Amino acid sequence: MVEAAVRLPLERRARALAWLGLAWHAAEFVVAVAAGVAAGSIALIGFGVDSLIEALAGLVVLWLFTGRRLGSATAERRAQQLVALSFFVLAAYVAVESVRTLVSSDRPDVSWVGIGLAAVTIVVMPPLAVAKRRVGRRLGSAATVQEAEQTQLCAYLSVALLLGLGANALAGWWWADPLAALAIAAIATHEGVESWRGEACCDSC
Repeated sequence: MVEAAVRLPLERRARALAWLGLAWHAAEFVVAVAAGVAAGSIALIGFGVDSLIEALAGLVVLWLFTGRRLGSATAERRAQQLVALSFFVLAAYVAVESVRTLVSSDRPDVSWVGIGLAAVTIVVMPPLAVAKRRVGRRLGSAATVQEAEQTQLCAYLSVALLLGLGANALAGWWWADPLAALAIAAIATHEGVESWRGEACCDSC
């Protein structure tokens, strides 16, 4: 159990990291969707929708660390389940759009803006995920740790996006992006199941 004198600064840091993630995902959403519409890229639009879902996970953490919910086991479990639901929504959307792209053989235009966004996200998301995970483990908050895992998942998704957009731009392999996105959907489903079952607890709590 974390002492009150230590817990309060950690909770403040958890809120600050959640707000930082929200700001990033809002900007990511605007850029990705605008670039996706311009290029006709389902992958980029899906990446933007993913940003909104990840913002939801950040809002869940902010909800958890406010008011009477502080230190509440019931609120912690509810928050963990809400984060799990966001994983499931993300996985379902990415899977459906990936299959639709493969079946319809949609060939998006080259998007250098999208490639740049994916490259920057690969650099930004892992350190943010590490910071969130560290705070969550010190607080003993599985919901916060799971939200960190979703931040890390954003980095994985950006790798898939970069490979897909890059392959389309350099080699004309339009199908690389939806195939990689399907793998990300599988990972998201796995993380969602663990969070829903309450299995994503902190190893160092």
